[in-house]
Amino acid sequence: MLSVCFYFQVHQPSRLCAYSLFDVGRSAAYFDEARDEEILHRVSDRCYLPMNEMLLDLIDHHNGLFKVAFSVSGSAMEQMERYRPEVLDSFRRLADTGCVEFLAETYDHSLAFVFDRDEFDDQVERHATAVERYLGVRPTVFRNTELIFNDELAEHVAALGYQAVVMEGADQILGWRSPNYVYRSAVAPELKLLLKNYRLSDDIAFRFGSHEWEQYPLTAEKFAQWVNASHGDGVTANLFMDYETFGEHQWPETGIFEFMRHLPEKILAHPDTVFQTPAEVAAANEPVGALSVPDFVSWADVERDLTAWLGNAMQTTAGEALYQLRESVYATAEPALIDDWRRLTTSDHVYYMCTKWFADGDVHKYFNPFESPYEAYVAFMNALEDMRLRVEPSP
Repeated sequence: MLSVCFYFQVHQPSRLCAYSLFDVGRSAAYFDEARDEEILHRVSDRCYLPMNEMLLDLIDHHNGLFKVAFSVSGSAMEQMERYRPEVLDSFRRLADTGCVEFLAETYDHSLAFVFDRDEFDDQVERHATAVERYLGVRPTVFRNTELIFNDELAEHVAALGYQAVVMEGADQILGWRSPNYVYRSAVAPELKLLLKNYRLSDDIAFRFGSHEWEQYPLTAEKFAQWVNASHGDGVTANLFMDYETFGEHQWPETGIFEFMRHLPEKILAHPDTVFQTPAEVAAANEPVGALSVPDFVSWADVERDLTAWLGNAMQTTAGEALYQLRESVYATAEPALIDDWRRLTTSDHVYYMCTKWFADGDVHKYFNPFESPYEAYVAFMNALEDMRLRVEPSP
């Protein structure tokens, strides 16, 4: 038996405005809420609403045999509630089917585990509580921000009570082994590891609409054949990707919606292939071996490490300066100040400071609301300086 496990990341950050030195000490309006609203409306219309409706139809059409999973960041849920409540309602209807799992993560989609374990624990609990409040389910499987993972995180997450983690199937971890099996953590044997099959996932997420790709056009039938080729060499095909793949990164004109509409039928045509959620995959399979991950891995860029967020001096300086303020910010007990600080922990802010070039650089430039990484750094550090003044006002 082979399972197909779809997992989609849903995240929208609170984007910084072009906060200048002249704003420091005069305004605490760090975030471009108008831009956030504009982007959420666009992505809701292009992706969230049409895809959620399609998934509901597919679950109904296949009598509950089609299943998927999501991780929705706390900041995304907040924006949906504020600007497009019908989107949040559509995710709630998916949860009500019993065929859709929602995973745990950090509330603010942050790098908290790298910098501050207390903040990490706080954000994980806040996120789980928010998922239960908004969607009516309590997560049992964890996925860290951008699939960032190492052995220390495995021990920590296991201690928090999670049964499994979804992570990147990076070559530097697996070596000759296949991502199509369930593994266990070498340092926390009770924690099961579900690894992304990045080749199959990226065929949909990145290569689907490329006319230069030798496999173009990708049809549902062809992809189902690739998935079913794993029979005898695996128990699960873990397909992890950004939800915005559908309609935003891959436009409707590419045929991405029709591809997804027909894919469950083609996959289920094989009598020994089923769809399962991450929790179901973990429950149904014993680990075939242990994986040790001493260094951080992620699903970002060709390196699949932390360099997308902490690969240059601007990024590390910004991250360290931010978390140095945590204790002082929390000591104020001022909700607005604490909320602003938490929103600054979102990993996107340092992602926008990345200076990588070539193929990875194109991805970073596509998502960057600033003209350059340096402008992103200046705006962030100016906001931090203003926050210092709010914490410790001048006499």
